[in-house]
Amino acid sequence: MNKRETGKKFEETAAGYLESKGVMILEKNYRIPAGEIDLIGMDGEYLVFFEVKYRSSLKMGDPLSAVDFRKRQKIMNVSKHYLYEHHYRENAPVRFDCIGITGEKINWVRNSFTA
Repeated sequence: MNKRETGKKFEETAAGYLESKGVMILEKNYRIPAGEIDLIGMDGEYLVFFEVKYRSSLKMGDPLSAVDFRKRQKIMNVSKHYLYEHHYRENAPVRFDCIGITGEKINWVRNSFTA
């Protein structure tokens, strides 16, 4: 399985996990030329932009540590485009969450970073 196939598999795993926790998934792999957001969903009143990271083990570090400043900036820029494109109001409740998957363990970090 190549890197793209692996990423897709674990994004699907994360989507299923989130749906089991009551999140309504609105988009998977939302892409514009400036970047991509793995999952977008509604968690209660919040529109949530999810970044999913996978590692087979902690040998290469925690998967969430891969969501660095540059990645967060890219996600925030793409999210602005999504909000505009889908006509959300300027003060819509928005959250940025990360899903770290290590082996079979899923770690959902709510409000992982802010705009």
